[in-house]
This record gives sequence, structure tokens and C-alpha cells, in this order.
Amino acid sequence: MNPITFPGLGITVQIDRVAFSIGSKPVYWYGIIIACGFLLAAGFAAHIAPKYGLTKDNVTDMLLFGLPLGIIGARIYYVIFYFSLYQNADGSVNWGEVVAIWDGGLAIYGGIIAAVTVVVVFSLVKKLSIGAFLDIGAFGLLIGQAIGRWGNFINQEAYGAEATLPWRMGLMVNGEYIYVHPTFLYESLWNLVGLLLLWQIARRWRKYDGQIFTMYVAWYGLGRFWIEGLRTDSLYFFGLTFFGTPIRTSQALAAISFLVAVIVLVYQLKFRTHSPEALFVNRRAAETAEAPAEAQPAAAPAAAMEPTEPEPEAPAAQTETTQDTTEETEKEKK
Repeated sequence: MNPITFPGLGITVQIDRVAFSIGSKPVYWYGIIIACGFLLAAGFAAHIAPKYGLTKDNVTDMLLFGLPLGIIGARIYYVIFYFSLYQNADGSVNWGEVVAIWDGGLAIYGGIIAAVTVVVVFSLVKKLSIGAFLDIGAFGLLIGQAIGRWGNFINQEAYGAEATLPWRMGLMVNGEYIYVHPTFLYESLWNLVGLLLLWQIARRWRKYDGQIFTMYVAWYGLGRFWIEGLRTDSLYFFGLTFFGTPIRTSQALAAISFLVAVIVLVYQLKFRTHSPEALFVNRRAAETAEAPAEAQPAAAPAAAMEPTEPEPEAPAAQTETTQDTTEETEKEKK
């Protein structure tokens, strides 16, 4: 692929999309980066699970369903809003193209919607806290997105409009270099800052289960609304416009999710009282502490436990004196 330049920073890089090949099958950097993001996110979520009243096995079991369904959700979302790309000339659906996920075409919002649905159903079935599970998932999503966006950098995609900023990124498009906003970098850094911010809030000011996830929705929605407005490859909402401007699907969803999340946070933190005992991790700890102890053997009656004192024996000297007195009395009678 053509070199990527950052002329204002004096940086030029050239990276092949293909990391290596297995036989005739290429393995792309994009897939490797996404896999690394997923593994780090899953490992971190499993590590912090006990702090939220869950176990590593809970996280692992949920991911067995969440990973494939999340990918399917991301693909469905993309296909719906780019449906014309997956139609034949006669208007029928080209199902071969629809399932060709290896050719690209995933939308993060579709993956998030699918993943949240899996968490809700899994938590209900296993009788776990939905809010606590979503809080853990928020950290995983931030890690995965912060790392995964670098796959867009390798593929030279998901970039923004032309820019003259010192950190502008130069790409070869239609035979000539253009200098654009590196929106992949904006979103990666936005998620990294969100991860650090929410981690501190979780450690110090977490009031109820689900708070961290709600804050994630607000934080990501705010950043995505801004970044999506800079991009040139947005998915549009079926050709609809708002005051003459085409509606970007992800930007509209980001704005709605931000507003809803802020309303929920204000309601929960200002108009409701939350006690530490209500957190799922503390309820789990209380249930463990109140579990009945193993039955102990009944104590023996006090009387049965007291040793019986033996009858005192007469001293030997006293016995001999008694015998002598008896002999003298017999002599006097004679």
C-alpha cells in the first residue's frame, strides 16, 4: 500500500495490509489487531470481575455467546445501512456478499447493541446483576475500541475530511495525496481517556450497578458525535435529511445515546439514594457471610461432664490404732 505520512510531524510509514500468509491464505493486520483488542478486553474484564460480584467463569461463559453474536450484529448493522452494496442488478440480495465478512464491513454500534443484548439475556438466565455485568463490559469496550481503531489506520480507512492541522495525515486517494483528519487516532485516544477516567470513577464514586456503563454510553456518544461529523465514509440513514443535511446514522445514534445516558445519570445520582449494600458485589458478600455454618455436635450435659470423686480411703495409721484398741478391750473382759 502507499505510504502514510504525517508531514507536520515528520513521520512517514508504509505497512502492508497482509501480516503473513498461511499457504495461499493471507492473514491481515486488521484481523490481528482486532483479535489483540478482544483478548486484552476479555482478560481485563475477567480480572476485575470479582470486584463486581462476578467470576471469571461468568465472563468467559458470556463471551462464548457474545463474541460471535457481536460480530453478526456488527455485520447486520453495516449491511442494513449499505444495503445497495449487497444487491444484484435485478435487486435481489447477494447472500454470498452478505456473509463475506472477511472482505470488511463491520459497524461498531451493531456490535455493541448485540453484545448488550447477550449480556442482558445471559444475566437473566444466570440470575446475575445486569448492571454489574454491563459495568465490566464498558471497560472491555473501551479497550477493544481503542486498540481496534488502529486496524483502520493499517487499512487506510475511516479517515476524516481534508485538514491543514499539524497532525494531518496524508493518504494516496485517486492517484494523489490528500491530507485529512486522522479520525482513527481521535477515536482511539478518546476511548483511552475514557478508560482512565471511568476507572477512577469506578474506584472512588461508583454508587450503583450500571453507573459505569451509563457513563460509557454518554462518553462514547459525545466523542462519536464529534468524530463522525469529520468522517467521509459515514453510513447515512436511508437518504433522509435534517434541514437539508443528510443524516449520518452513527452520528444520530451517538447524539441520542448521549442524551439518554445523561438523563439517566442525573436521575440516578440526583433523585435516588443508593447505599453501598445495594451493590451486587456487597450483596454477594453478605449472602456468603450469612450462609449457615456446618452443624456442630451437641454439647454434653454439665453433670455428665463432671468427674465422679472416689470415696476417700482411711489413712493406714488410723486403721492400726483401731485394731490395737480392740485387742486391749478383749483382754480386760477376760
